[in-house]
This record gives sequence, structure tokens and C-alpha cells, in this order.
Amino acid sequence: MALFNYFPNYVWNLSVAIALESGAQIGEIMDMCQPLLERAEGGEDAGTADFMQSWIKEADKLAGLAKEDEEAGHLFSAADKQKRAALYYLVGERMQGHGHPGRAETYRKGVDAFMSSIENAKENCERVEFPYQGKTLSGYFTRAEGVTAPAPCVLYLNGLDSNKEMLYWSQLPHELARRGISCLCLDQPGTGESLRLNGFPADPISENWGTPAYEYLASRDDVDAERIGITGISLGGYYAPRVCANEPRFASGACWGANHNWAEVQHKRLKREGENPVPHYWNHVQWVFGADDMESFFKKADLMCLDGEMEKIRVPFLVTHGIGDRQISVDYAHTAYDQLINSPKRALKLFTEREGGVEHVGADNMSFGRHYIADWFADTLGGHAKP
Repeated sequence: MALFNYFPNYVWNLSVAIALESGAQIGEIMDMCQPLLERAEGGEDAGTADFMQSWIKEADKLAGLAKEDEEAGHLFSAADKQKRAALYYLVGERMQGHGHPGRAETYRKGVDAFMSSIENAKENCERVEFPYQGKTLSGYFTRAEGVTAPAPCVLYLNGLDSNKEMLYWSQLPHELARRGISCLCLDQPGTGESLRLNGFPADPISENWGTPAYEYLASRDDVDAERIGITGISLGGYYAPRVCANEPRFASGACWGANHNWAEVQHKRLKREGENPVPHYWNHVQWVFGADDMESFFKKADLMCLDGEMEKIRVPFLVTHGIGDRQISVDYAHTAYDQLINSPKRALKLFTEREGGVEHVGADNMSFGRHYIADWFADTLGGHAKP
């Protein structure tokens, strides 16, 4: 399998793949992308403003159509259009450099359209907040289905450039819910709302915010505090293992992409080894980490290696990775697995051409990753893998 390679560069194709895997319509994708093909010839950074404008145009159209559906009382139809509008706003926003004109407004329109979609469809998705450093962290809570007693739950973390809406659209919360497991999609520091609205930069010492997230979940009457797991996608494949290693109350863990040594990856990217996930890459990571320059960024990035951390994990832990990942080497998956020497149940799953999901975090096909990880938590947290 491969990404939908419409553009001549990986970064733009990755954004299209994210949209397709999150519920985009192929005809709308073509309408948005065809006018951009020539601009994409200039490389991954040039033309991103045009990219956002094209995707906003389609999103605005869908938002207008959804309003007509609402006025007619057709809320299911409105919700479907609002979901895609939210998706197109947020993918377009994700492509911009920090401070790009209209970026903040586009983000807000995306989140508002997401909430309108959830409310109109009455989806199993509740916005929640809990205190953190004088402000709040926010997420979307999806309840276990068919469960009346306190249920197991999974904390689901973002990567470098995702947000809680994209976590929800990955469908992992849905797969967990039907296995009797709740899920919290979190905008941790450095991502989504935490970065854009509350000003929380990324913190490499991820237990600093992972422990408050655990304690929030454990405080809920509908969550079994003894059966809380943790997972993360992309850079979340660094954050989740680190939290699990240093917060022993988590009962199980998994990573969707073994981001074992992100520090080393950054030094390789300086040499243009491997693909970047977003345009304006160095501008982006400095913003995410609250860094004023490359030197201060690397002071934080150089902390992000899990050597010496994986050995602390004493609960079941799953490492997954695509064999064709062009951003993060599959070698890191083997390293992460090999270091799980104190886990009572460790597992390594490499997604191959046989099933798909070979690209970074399954950008070519996320279905296999979400199913495998959901089944892992069903097995290790006491959910169920069949009706």
C-alpha cells in the first residue's frame, strides 16, 4: 500500500492522506487539490497559504450547506457536512507556519464545526476539561458501550502536529467503545487547544502532565481506576511510553509508531535524512516547544530518548510500527521492544504490505492499527473483542 500520491512532495500528500483516513470525500479532495498542483512543484513550504485558502473555501461551502440542513431540521445531514468542514479547516490550518494570517481563525472555525457536528449527531463524544497549571487541559471523552459498571479507559495522546479532533477521527475511540472501553482524546501540552489557546508548550517530561490526566480519569465515577491504559500516535509514541514508565498506576500501554529516539531524529532532519511531517518544520517545532531559536529547541529535543525509560515499564506494553515509515525508522520499534525487559507481557507488531498501514502511523490505512491496538487493550484491560 502507499499514500495517495497526488502531489510531488511527501508532506502535502501526508495531509491529504490524513484527510482521507479521517472521513474526507474523494471528490472534495480533488476539488481542493487540483488548483494547487502547480504550487506544490515549489516544494513542501511554498504554496501552503494557497493550500489553506483552497481547503477553507470547500469547508465554508460545507458549513453553509449544513446551515441549510439545520434550518430544514435535517440534523444528521448537517452533522456529516460539519464534520468534513471541520476536517478541512483543521488540515488546512495544520499546513501553515506559526503566525500565518488567518491561522487562528481557521483553527477556531474547525473546532466549532467539530462541536456542531457532534451535537447534531448526538455522537458518543463529550468535551471535558481538568485543571492544569492554573488553566485547563481539554479532551474528548468517548464512553464504553454496553457497560453499566465503571469501565476501563484509555488515555490517547497526540503526536507533534495532530489534535484531539484528529485523534477522534482516527476511529480508535470508536473501536475501544464497542469493546467496552472508554477513551479520552487529549490535547496535551504542545498540541491543539493546549498550545493554541492556553499557551502550553510541549513538555518532554511527559509524566508532568500524564499524571494529572491519569488522576482526572481515576476520579470519574464511570472509569475503573485500576484499568486505565495509555497510548499515543506518532510523537505520542514517545510521550505514552514515558508516562507509562513513570506513572505506575497505568495498567497497560501501547504506542502507534515507536518514536523511541526523537532527539536523534531531529539531528537527522538537520541533514535532510527522512521526511518531515509538516511544512515550515523548524518554525513549527520551535513554536510547539516554546523555543526562541534552534539552540533552545534542541535543549528540549535532546531530552527525548526512551533509553533507560522502557525498562521501567512493569505492565503489558505493545509496540506497533509500519515497515515503510518514512519519518521514523522501524529500527526504533525493535529497540523499544527489546528494552521492555520488565514488562510482564510485551508485544511487537510490524505492519507489512500483507495488511497495510506500512506508512507513518498507518497514514496509508489506519484500520489495521486501530483494530490491533483496540484488541490489545481489550485483552489487557478486560474489555471484549467480540459482540
